[in-house]
Amino acid sequence: MFGSQVFGRLLEGAATTVQVTALAVLLGTVLALIGGVVGLSPSPWARALVRIYVETFRGVSAIILLFWVFYALPIMLNLFLSPLHAGVLALGTNMGAYGTELVRGGIKAVPRGQSEAATALNMTGWQRLRHIVLPQAVVTMLPPYGNLVIEVLKSSSLVSLIALNDLMRRAQSLRINGAASTPEIFLGVFILYGAMAGVLTLLVRAAERRFGRGMDIGRLARIVK
Repeated sequence: MFGSQVFGRLLEGAATTVQVTALAVLLGTVLALIGGVVGLSPSPWARALVRIYVETFRGVSAIILLFWVFYALPIMLNLFLSPLHAGVLALGTNMGAYGTELVRGGIKAVPRGQSEAATALNMTGWQRLRHIVLPQAVVTMLPPYGNLVIEVLKSSSLVSLIALNDLMRRAQSLRINGAASTPEIFLGVFILYGAMAGVLTLLVRAAERRFGRGMDIGRLARIVK
């Protein structure tokens, strides 16, 4: 197996991969929440804008979106985007398009009587959404959301194509320089990606148990009554 110096270089690349994934997931989650809520707005114009966003960014592959953001967008808007910013923006907006449908579906899955009861208690629309609807919708959304996060992690390898020193670019550099054999280097890449995906899976399952426990307590309280 390769030495500690080679594995250390791979770990440096993995740290960049984690950074890109975390920031892209954060951006994608915010866009998904906004898009999912606005997509259920009574305004047809608001719903139309969300639909255009979803269909556009879901219909374009991540690599094309990445190249467009990194190479074309700066020229069109006369601005500078670093490889990190471009990668986060491309992956985050792509995730947000898919996540919007998850949020919208999760909110629609909450029984209508929950919102009606909250309205009867004089709760505002924001209060109903924050305290009643979203906590219940999260239970439905978490499993597919976890899959979406892992897809972002896997797609993050594309940022190596725009000169960002993530795990894949480090591996290619080590292979070209002959620091270790190709099978050894990519075995290390395989292990690191598997470890990162495993950690994400554990975090999502922990969140599922946390939110599911609250729902179970609520159901038990209704049965006792």
